[in-house]
Amino acid sequence: MNEIRPGLFHWTTFHEGIQQDVDSYFVESSAALIDPMLPSEGLEWFAGHREPSRVLLTDHHHYRDSDRFSQEFGCTVTSHETALDRFGPGQRVEGFRFGNVVAPGIVALEVGALFPDETAFHIAVGDGALALGDALVRSADGSLVALEYLMDDPEAVTRALRESFRRLLDEDFDSLLLAHGGALIGDGKAALRAFAESSDS
Repeated sequence: MNEIRPGLFHWTTFHEGIQQDVDSYFVESSAALIDPMLPSEGLEWFAGHREPSRVLLTDHHHYRDSDRFSQEFGCTVTSHETALDRFGPGQRVEGFRFGNVVAPGIVALEVGALFPDETAFHIAVGDGALALGDALVRSADGSLVALEYLMDDPEAVTRALRESFRRLLDEDFDSLLLAHGGALIGDGKAALRAFAESSDS
């Protein structure tokens, strides 16, 4: 567990289902987990910190270990309301709408394009952070790229994602919290701007 901003924690875990490392976050002041997997320190790590009360999902693919946090801490698991029929038996998930304050200091913002429920969370920590799900990942050279294998029409979806992120650039943030690719601390807005304003060709 790494404290990347005061009260904002990040960790990376190997996801057996997709055979890749994935990234999770805990906003302690909001008692909110974002796309959580179990950290290597186990649930015991939270004994020395504020107990989480809510799990926020950037999209329906990121349920991950939410049930473990729900069982241990009684966390409410939340996803955008358009995805509530995408969860399996025993996965109890409540819906939110874009624009909702989903936890203290955290607002759900629309990304869409990739999936109707694709969500960005604006987090009022430090100079602000934006958490993203599957819409963008970090490539080997450190730049942000869209995952074309998730798209039926890569050209049209990528264009729509750029339009979404141009709108999100109006938000106050300096860091990006990626579900795939770690955190960009301090230069996240510049990286998102580079993707949003790049050529569609």
